[in-house]
Amino acid sequence: MKKIVLILVAFVATTLSIQAQQPARVPARPGVIERVQPNGDTLHVFLRGDEHFHFTMTTDGWQVKENKKGKLCYAKLKTIKENGEKKQIAVASCRTAHDAAKRSKCEQRWLNKHGIQKFDKE
Repeated sequence: MKKIVLILVAFVATTLSIQAQQPARVPARPGVIERVQPNGDTLHVFLRGDEHFHFTMTTDGWQVKENKKGKLCYAKLKTIKENGEKKQIAVASCRTAHDAAKRSKCEQRWLNKHGIQKFDKE
């Protein structure tokens, strides 16, 4: 009887230690974040995803990416080949992102024309 109890205690302790080592999925920071662009403009964005896949989007749903200079630009889908398979990744475009209220008609047409992916806010 003592052996069975000892085996069960060892099993439970091992199981708990293994589960403690596995990271839990952590959701992205909730709420709107105000980002200041290098030129001084502000952009309000959401973070979506978890530690494995995450992205940034404007409050009206356009995905944005930070370029090498630290500026948030609208994201564009680019097709690459990885291990013989085609894969689409989001890359920063040349267009600086703006809040919907500050977005010009020209900028909106550019977004629609170039097929920049728009995500649902949920």
